[in-house]
Amino acid sequence: MPSTPQTNARSRQRIAQEAARLIVESGIQDVEHARRKAAARLGIHQESLWPRLADIEQALREHQRLFASTTQPGALQLRRESAVQAMQFLHAFQPRLSGPVLTGVAGDGSPVVLHLHCDDAEAVHHFLHDQRIPAEARTWSLQLAGHATRQHFPGWEFAADGIAFELVILPEDALRQPPVSSDDGKPLPRATLAQLRQLLAE
Repeated sequence: MPSTPQTNARSRQRIAQEAARLIVESGIQDVEHARRKAAARLGIHQESLWPRLADIEQALREHQRLFASTTQPGALQLRRESAVQAMQFLHAFQPRLSGPVLTGVAGDGSPVVLHLHCDDAEAVHHFLHDQRIPAEARTWSLQLAGHATRQHFPGWEFAADGIAFELVILPEDALRQPPVSSDDGKPLPRATLAQLRQLLAE
């Protein structure tokens, strides 16, 4: 069947809705990964027919409005308050909040994603060890402004009071050249501690 603007739009909508469902029900937190998995499940392999990441986020908001309107706001508030405490604790590494807790689509399974800025990644490890925080090493793939491709960055993940935290360690230059969206190359939303406090006060 020939493709039309209507069928193309429907394909994007189906992928966005399936990706949102995967994020909520399967615990997938990486929106890009959810988009690829949703497209594969639906057999839509042509990337030009995939929705933008912002469209998936909008589908996620709609899913939460329909199915989690009584629980999602509380889960989001709890994670934002926990992010404040964590950013105070990690202030030496110039933390920035990113991900679903900042954009407002965090649910019960969403981690608090913090970007830490330090040219010596081991310094973060030593700090966590000295504070007796058991954490597991991980790597994240991100594209920084001014770079043509994605790079792998080290980090740590741990849980505190039932909430997952992901610490992505970026070079100090990333304060000026932050991670960007793979869709449009624009900087990913990030917030300082002061900005997060303002968000909580609104």
